[in-house]
Amino acid sequence: MDSKKSINRREFITRSAKYSAATMLIGFGASRLMAGMNTAYSAVAIPKTTLNNKLAMPMLGFGTNTLNGDVCVKCVSEAISVGYRLIDTAHIYRNEEFVGQGIKQSGINREDLFITSKLWVDDSGYESSKRAFETSISKLGTNYLDLYLIHRPRGDVKGSWKAMEELYGEGRIKAIGVSNFEPSQLDELMEYATVKPAINQIEAHVFFQQFAAQQYLQNNNIQMQGWSPFAAARNGIFENSVLTEIGRKHNKTIAQVCLRWLHQRGIVVIPRTTKKAHMIENLNIFDFELDASDFQTIAKLDLNTTQFPEWE
Repeated sequence: MDSKKSINRREFITRSAKYSAATMLIGFGASRLMAGMNTAYSAVAIPKTTLNNKLAMPMLGFGTNTLNGDVCVKCVSEAISVGYRLIDTAHIYRNEEFVGQGIKQSGINREDLFITSKLWVDDSGYESSKRAFETSISKLGTNYLDLYLIHRPRGDVKGSWKAMEELYGEGRIKAIGVSNFEPSQLDELMEYATVKPAINQIEAHVFFQQFAAQQYLQNNNIQMQGWSPFAAARNGIFENSVLTEIGRKHNKTIAQVCLRWLHQRGIVVIPRTTKKAHMIENLNIFDFELDASDFQTIAKLDLNTTQFPEWE
């Protein structure tokens, strides 16, 4: 095969002859490179965004939803080892203690990390939110969070927000925000909030592009963060012919195209994977740029609806 036409998915991982030979054997149609390959890696500098309270937040982080037990510990530790500094978890993921173990195993100073967790619906309300926060930081093995989010707009949101504002005022949370809130729900919250949400973490990917939601958030100086940037591999995203062609154009994988598209829109993303090679692949999005024609082509993929109806 002509190696110039094949995608160089891991050029940044290593310069070894062994790896180069392996890359030439894998065509563009292969989903991703072998995760078990023993490779060298130089950390990528991840750009940061400044939230509305002046806190700096990495634009690319590591998601942990569905990771648990020893797998979670290993993945978090490996993600940090290859350069991730934003780690996202939640009470409902039931893995905060394993995320904490992974952080400890990594050996990285707590101050160099940006740790997010989320308050679940069952713990909504003033007193219960404070208890839930204490439980989360205890499991994570830290005495503060960089970001704490109300996970769903349900229950006693007003009481929860008051508790979070107090914890924020005490310096125990560096930024507070929400997740899965519609504009009308954010409008209601901001009627009584004394601290504006710094983040709204919502579903965002090529099949649910969320431009209207992003415009609302920008108008209100709230940072958009996207969960499930690969739509959990639904709709055949990793075999999509449109994304394949754009990837070939830039010598990048479909995953890298998806992440770069969100990054260029100014959206913080938190992809999840259990494979170290994929962690590294997902970091390698800062050395190319999608052009206007790429954006116009990707716009045609928008289904303008959630791809996770079971979570509604």
